Amino acid sequence: MPSSPRPVPDFAAVRAEFALPDAFPPAVLAEASRAAAERPGPGPGRRDATDIALVTIDPPGSKDLDQAVGVERRGAGFRVHYAIADLGAVVAPGGALDADVRRRGQTIYLPDGAVPLHPPVLSEDAASLLPDGPRAAVLWTFDLDGDGEVVAAEVERAVVRSRARLDYAGVQADLATDALHPALAGLPELGPLRRAHAVRRGAIELELPEQEVVPDGAGGWTVQVRRRLDVESWNAEISLLTGMAAARIMLDAGVGLLRTLPAPDAEALAAFRRAAGELGFAWPEGASVAEVLAGLPADTPSTLALRRAATTLLRGAGYAAFDRDAGVAAPDDPGHGGIGAPYAHVTAPLRRLVDRFGTEVCLAVVAGEGLPEWLRGALPELSEVMAASDTLAGRVDRACVDRTEAALLHAHVGREFDAVVLRPGQADGEAGEVYVPEPPVLARCTGDLTAGALVRVRLQEADPATGRIEFAAGPRGSF
Repeated sequence: MPSSPRPVPDFAAVRAEFALPDAFPPAVLAEASRAAAERPGPGPGRRDATDIALVTIDPPGSKDLDQAVGVERRGAGFRVHYAIADLGAVVAPGGALDADVRRRGQTIYLPDGAVPLHPPVLSEDAASLLPDGPRAAVLWTFDLDGDGEVVAAEVERAVVRSRARLDYAGVQADLATDALHPALAGLPELGPLRRAHAVRRGAIELELPEQEVVPDGAGGWTVQVRRRLDVESWNAEISLLTGMAAARIMLDAGVGLLRTLPAPDAEALAAFRRAAGELGFAWPEGASVAEVLAGLPADTPSTLALRRAATTLLRGAGYAAFDRDAGVAAPDDPGHGGIGAPYAHVTAPLRRLVDRFGTEVCLAVVAGEGLPEWLRGALPELSEVMAASDTLAGRVDRACVDRTEAALLHAHVGREFDAVVLRPGQADGEAGEVYVPEPPVLARCTGDLTAGALVRVRLQEADPATGRIEFAAGPRGSF
């Protein structure tokens, strides 16, 4: 008797559940088309920087290219150029497009297609840093010493030209064969230096398995674990470098919008230290959480459990708008606990609303100009908009992964799997959490669980319609 076909996850149902918009209003499309037809060129207030070698590095097939990077050795140190798509040049304050993107907040990504922040005529064409000619950009220039410390930073409007659209796997392969694009010549040296800086700052890197939904090659979908390549981590450090520089500009000027995350409190740190001890990890004298996490062996069961425990240290993320002239002071703790420094979003304006406004603040401050009223007035409103859109994006992503996992497992209810215990059940009756490597699934699990243990679990439920999955671990030795 032939087996029944595997259920297909219903991403249309996810879109409906979260009321995601399926189109842009006509007035928004018309305004975007008019903006796309205007291509700012070099001139007063916009430098001709088309001579600088820049490339983009993004997932394969991406068209909404926010950043182009160039890293070169300069004397005993480095020079970094980081060009960011200039949305301030195409979105008119107070227009229909501006109003619509303020409602959306950010691009929402689903496996079968994105719900974009901006109409594709801008986000995937006119405003994207595609390698097909000069593009308007906001250009950050950093000079760093031989240890990777920033000694000078500048930001200005420019016209740039990307030399190539690259992807992470391709750049990693080029690195292995000494075929790296000349625009990235300094990245293999600078990247590890900046990663070391992150550990010294106290940046908390979880490095848990990152699930993503991808086509299965047979018309359906599957879940895979995406491993972050060295090149991707190094490129991320350039983005963080830029966000930290933007935060410093804002704090010095007394006006801006920070991305904040409270430093872990004493109770959370004590609980994490206990978890490390229970899992068999020594805590070197004077070591920070960042140093302990950075020194963990790769992908052992205990490592996965401790990284899961570290998520409790990263709670309370938010946005903090401040304006000294309006009587609103910067927060007492302006830092981001996961980064180890104050930080502001400015590097992804095609995909995230707040970055356009943060960029405009930096440009105005560096130019010695006062903030225009439309910008100053928007800052307090953005915190709530971004918090809501961050929550929505996270819930949509989780729903897509959960429903794909459930579709993969639906026919296997009652089957046993090997799993790693990430978190035992809680005293209030909340189920624990396990990671099943094949297929890669994170799910609830009831029963006798010890963090970091390898266990045999039985699949109790897998509902593709809701994404609910539950395993059970019986008494030791019962399976």
